[in-house]
Amino acid sequence: MLSLPALVAGDVVTVNVVQDTDDLVSFRSWVEAVGGQVVAFDTETTGLNLWRSDFRVRLVQFGDRHTAWVLPVDRQGQDARQAERVRAECARALRRVPGFTVHNVTFDALVVNRHLEVDLDDLWQRVTDTAILAHLCDPRGPEDGGSGQGLKANAARYVDPAAPDPAAELYGEFHAIGHTKETGWAYIDLWNPLYLLYAGLDVILGRRLYDVLSAEASNRGFDGLARFEREVALVCAKMARTGMRVDPAYLTGLSDSLKTEAAEWSGVAAMFGVTSVNAPNQVSAALLGMGEVLTETTDAGSFKVDKEVLAPLADLNRDWERVGARDPNPLAEAVLRAKRASKWKKSYVDSMLEGRDANDRIHPSIASLKARTARMSISGPPLQQLPSREWRIRRAILADSDTWVIGSVDYQAVEMRVIAALSNDPVMIQAILDGKDLHGYTAELVYGKDYSKRQRDLMKGVGFGKLYGGGASTLARQTGAPVDQVKHAIRQYDRVYRGIVRYSRRLENRAKYGRKEVVTPSGRVIPLDRRRLYAATNYVVQSTARDVLAEALLRLDEAGLTEFLRLPVHDEVLFTASKTDAEEVGREVSRLMAVDSFYGVPLATDLEIGGRSWGSLYGAAA
Repeated sequence: MLSLPALVAGDVVTVNVVQDTDDLVSFRSWVEAVGGQVVAFDTETTGLNLWRSDFRVRLVQFGDRHTAWVLPVDRQGQDARQAERVRAECARALRRVPGFTVHNVTFDALVVNRHLEVDLDDLWQRVTDTAILAHLCDPRGPEDGGSGQGLKANAARYVDPAAPDPAAELYGEFHAIGHTKETGWAYIDLWNPLYLLYAGLDVILGRRLYDVLSAEASNRGFDGLARFEREVALVCAKMARTGMRVDPAYLTGLSDSLKTEAAEWSGVAAMFGVTSVNAPNQVSAALLGMGEVLTETTDAGSFKVDKEVLAPLADLNRDWERVGARDPNPLAEAVLRAKRASKWKKSYVDSMLEGRDANDRIHPSIASLKARTARMSISGPPLQQLPSREWRIRRAILADSDTWVIGSVDYQAVEMRVIAALSNDPVMIQAILDGKDLHGYTAELVYGKDYSKRQRDLMKGVGFGKLYGGGASTLARQTGAPVDQVKHAIRQYDRVYRGIVRYSRRLENRAKYGRKEVVTPSGRVIPLDRRRLYAATNYVVQSTARDVLAEALLRLDEAGLTEFLRLPVHDEVLFTASKTDAEEVGREVSRLMAVDSFYGVPLATDLEIGGRSWGSLYGAAA
């Protein structure tokens, strides 16, 4: 047996590496002696896309506070019969140990489910995810003064700031064999001591992190939330495991089309002296030369030319529609469209082509607990970032067969309904109960019954600005309305919905004179930044709306509908079913998602049944 010593928090710890049958006997004895203790487990793999045909799990690690066991399970790099014995022993341990702790359980649980045939539901009920506990105790990312959800950062914060981390040296080993820190995991020698030490330390740190965070979460009353988040993560893991069928032929054509589109718009930009749309200094210099006024700067003092700056110059809103506030600047539009085409090609189309499995299915990773507010996030590809009215990317995602269709259930203005409920604003609540179009109703109260579309759009912008913290200048840029008109609209909005104003002020004042945090109805504690106390309302509303969706996912799972679910996107759930069953499934999904009374306000849903592609719900022909 290979034993590798290290020092963690002043303690000598040992990483044991299984090399032969006798070592497996020793590992089994250790498992038998565990009793009721919680054990940490982890995996090392060839990459992050566990659905690719070339994906392999290389190591499986188990550990307590002082001892780690590293079991090489890769069929490459060792005798095939030995590999099978090790894999069987790992699977046995995963089925036998009564309690596990894992950091980011979704990935590792899906790995052992797929590659070691360990039952997902059974394992999940015995796991505590320290990433969930870390988020509950402090949901801030490193950029905001928190630790984020990474194991090493949290171990440095809660366990040992000087704990050994062989990662940098390991990346050097990758480089020495001609690979990067992304690709080296598949090619590093299975028996490389640095690789084995790295793997073993993770479970020792994870086990120690569990002790600290489980106690902290329990002391702060988060035990119920932790169980809730674990169950939500399981539903999302099952959706990720099922995945979604894609159309490779369509994707290939779209990739070529987007490449051409990016080149054409880059050609337009070149006519104005911009040889690279990704060169901010070139873009800003050309815009200034055209007479545009730029005011926002980066920390380095350069003019900003990001989407928030360029879109108003191109007279485009967030949905890429004309605002009608000015003549579009052709360079600003060319830069935006060239960059969008390139991004879509790389981040969506090529990502789906390269990441699909042998059955032409993609398996987007659904981070069920993300952002400070816990809002969900999707990667591989980031489908929640698609513009709300765009169908070209969505057209590539298909129902499970040609006799099935795709449908969606979406909450009706859920964040506006949540703020109405939490603030107990009588005017907005009555409008909701009367079935009114909230944004149109607001425009009517401010401008009269003959309000225009632009006035409705302005009041819609003000309403969401109240939720997201957008000021007059930001709203003016987004809507194309003069700042004075926006300020007037904000004052009128506050006059109409006084309950919302009082609620927002109450949240900010509590944070100003008390703890710099807000507490959501579910008991989630969200820290506030001292300079951004105005974000209090946004945090509560966005987090609560997210919890509404998460609770709905659990109801759908309990009703046995998870097999039809494919993706949660913001306030929408995507599902697929046979043509004959789609209406019935959709109605049941809609019924279970809806909430009759959320603090006196109904949270209604809209059901839409499409065709064979997701894009059919957004205007695509198929």
